[in-house]
Amino acid sequence: MAWLIYTSLELAIAVACCLGNVLVVWAVCLTRTFRQPTFCFVASLAVADFLVGSVAVPLAVLVDGWVEIPFQACLAVSCVVLVLTQASVLSLLAIAVDRYLRVSIPLRYKEIATEQRSWAAVVLCWLISCLLGFTPLFGWHNGHSLSSPLLNSSHINCTFLAVIPLPYMVYFNYLGCILLPLAVMTLLYSLVFYSLRKRLRREDETSAPVESKLRAFLIKEKRLARSLALVLLLFAACWMPLHLMNCVLLSTGPQGVPQIAFYTGILLSHANSAVNPVVYALRIIKIREAYLEIWRRYVLCWRGQRDFSSPSWRSQPGEQNAGHQTTPKPLVHESGR
Repeated sequence: MAWLIYTSLELAIAVACCLGNVLVVWAVCLTRTFRQPTFCFVASLAVADFLVGSVAVPLAVLVDGWVEIPFQACLAVSCVVLVLTQASVLSLLAIAVDRYLRVSIPLRYKEIATEQRSWAAVVLCWLISCLLGFTPLFGWHNGHSLSSPLLNSSHINCTFLAVIPLPYMVYFNYLGCILLPLAVMTLLYSLVFYSLRKRLRREDETSAPVESKLRAFLIKEKRLARSLALVLLLFAACWMPLHLMNCVLLSTGPQGVPQIAFYTGILLSHANSAVNPVVYALRIIKIREAYLEIWRRYVLCWRGQRDFSSPSWRSQPGEQNAGHQTTPKPLVHESGR
């Protein structure tokens, strides 16, 4: 029964991840105003979150001890989850660096942060994520207790911690690849908010009419920075419990963490990928408008075309000759005049 509840919740999270983040990527690709460095990194984060729903969640259910597969296959499947987590962290770091550059060097920002360089940074983030996430494949795994023939041919009851060592998860993944970038991002957002607050205070003191556009720009940047900082805060809140439980497991052993708490931490970490599109819609006006545009252009338009072509629309009750189909008059195009 517990397994059924856990699997059902994972399935619901996976569907929400896929639908929400497809909408984010669609909005960024559809709207030309989103061809900015910040939204390139937001799209990268959405792709990582989409892959969490479409790949990582099914794999998490798979590597929960329900299948027996070769050790190397179990190790490779587990590393994919690590790659996607690292891609999310580095995308968040890229967003923080972009916001800092936008505020600290506004005059040179457009010259430095071009669209081409932004997509190059996205590719670099994913390459580094693969390098860090696939590190266990190069020897840092739990297979050293097995002999070489068994390592290559035997099937094991595949679980994540059966192949990924806790020292890797705590010392390398948590402290080095997650906690350190989170500290850097916290520092960058602190500097961004400090700079914006100081410049807004200066604008309030001068209150010159010609500087009203600058004040509007600063307020807009502050609102966007708050929204993106909220995404960072939610990431930390959703992932920290699981990593802290890994620290407890390393120090006390399996008896240190109840199984229900561990599975709750896994669900919470996966749910983070489904929350981000909702945050974008609630906090970032441009993305909310893009969502509504997609809804009007593709959903309502498609429904309108379907209703227009249905027999019930063409033959409304009470019309004269309701059962008789008339040939519509051809439309006159402006270009034909």
